[in-house]
Amino acid sequence: MFAFFAENLAPIMFLSLIVVLLIGYPVAFALAFVGFVFGFIGIEMGLLPVNLFGAIPDRIFGQMSNETLLAIPFFTFMGLILERSGMAEELLDTIGQLFGPVRGGLAFAVIFVGAILAATTGVVAASVISMGLISLPIMMRYGYDRRVAAGTIAASGTLAQIIPPSLVLIILADQLGRSVGDMYKGALVPGLLLVAAYAGYIILMSFIRPLSVPALPIEARSLRGWKLLRKVIISLVPPLVLIFLVLGTIFIGLATPTEGGAMGAVGALALAAINRRLNLAMVKSALYATVKLSSFVIFILLGARVFSLTFYGVNGHIWVEHLMTSVPGGEIGFLIVANLLVFFLAFFLDYFELAFIIIPLLAPVADSLGIDLIWFGVMLAINMQTSFMHPPFGFSLFYLRSVAPSRAYKDRLTGATIQPVTSGQIYMGALPYLAIQLVMVIVVIVFPGLVTHYKSGAVAVDPNTIQINVPMPGEGGLSPFGTPTQPFGAPEPSSGGSAPASFDSPPPTFGVPAPGAEPAPPSFGSPTPSFGAPPASGTNP
Repeated sequence: MFAFFAENLAPIMFLSLIVVLLIGYPVAFALAFVGFVFGFIGIEMGLLPVNLFGAIPDRIFGQMSNETLLAIPFFTFMGLILERSGMAEELLDTIGQLFGPVRGGLAFAVIFVGAILAATTGVVAASVISMGLISLPIMMRYGYDRRVAAGTIAASGTLAQIIPPSLVLIILADQLGRSVGDMYKGALVPGLLLVAAYAGYIILMSFIRPLSVPALPIEARSLRGWKLLRKVIISLVPPLVLIFLVLGTIFIGLATPTEGGAMGAVGALALAAINRRLNLAMVKSALYATVKLSSFVIFILLGARVFSLTFYGVNGHIWVEHLMTSVPGGEIGFLIVANLLVFFLAFFLDYFELAFIIIPLLAPVADSLGIDLIWFGVMLAINMQTSFMHPPFGFSLFYLRSVAPSRAYKDRLTGATIQPVTSGQIYMGALPYLAIQLVMVIVVIVFPGLVTHYKSGAVAVDPNTIQINVPMPGEGGLSPFGTPTQPFGAPEPSSGGSAPASFDSPPPTFGVPAPGAEPAPPSFGSPTPSFGAPPASGTNP
């Protein structure tokens, strides 16, 4: 029994963590608890050194001094300020008017505004709640199918996980040991393709079931012509400028992600001031929520450090590597198994928990197989979006459920009775978008160039072409360390540098007379004393 437990301590430790999480224990404390318990067990069994936990202070200090993680509070604060600045309402109203005459116009507006909010806020909860409060009543008023409306709002909010500046991309870059800027560049094209896929689904629905996505009636289109164009320009310019401040400066190399987040936070305050929404209460509320989320992330990270210290000590990483590399199919087989693992764990774990628990186990295996870690990270980020859309535990579905009407109510404009949105309708509406996200994972696997284009500007160096030539002793008559300086002031070799160093000059005498020569009296640099005798002729007295 002892031998079995000692040989399988790593898988038992991992399964124990899953059990503790399913019980409902907080993630940060579950990680630390399992790490400490199995660490002490390993020490008692003689499998781990007694001073194992002496490394914890250094690991904690290393995380607290990680400047990359500073981007998290900056982007969180930016998103919370923008949520309260009225930008979402303005964009939804304007783009809804722009696409109003088209079937599915309101759904298109929700998708495109979701993409813009994702590129400015990076927070799923803010996007889903804002669009749920603003767009869902309007879509229900004009006859949208509740499943289509709910699914579109929930899925558009999850775009904040894949479109930069996503918080999960920052965490993934940190866990994978890669640049946040490269992760942002790699995720941009798949994120835009996902937006196009969502819009393509609405176009398909407008042909298959046109009554489920009707156009806005004429009386609801209050803006036309130049007024509409002016409104579109005024509404779109501020968020686009903010997107450039945040992403443009990062992509062109003017700012690091942390600096870009700081500029975004200042830009969000400026937008709130322009919209006359900036006040002390709003700033205090945003700061409180920012500190709360940042502390949540840091506590999970510190718990994960304790868990990984023990897990690596019992060779858990070797167990995971052997397990994953033994999968048939090589690289493709590993990618399929890794994505299936993340997909099914997403039923129970959110994206932070997946990033801190699963990614550190899979990343070394992917690196040993020669997989580009940015490509691997973006692939898993798309997959982790499903953690927000999984019935029945998807957080995006919960956010929408919290703002969707649960009872029938009378519409204030039309006076008609609007039936409530049920949880079943929200879950059913999420399934098509969940399928789209999984298809996008397959697309990224099949076409890695969608992500690896981030390396297009880098200088490619093939290690196989690198040559190091060291001259051997005596080769060409030269020393392998170059021509030495001539000793004792001897003349340099003739110009051109081709002649070898010459050592034919007479050696120094150091005061020893040459053979056959009269010895000279010693001289100490001063004249010989005269003791009163007249000086020799030709000398001055």
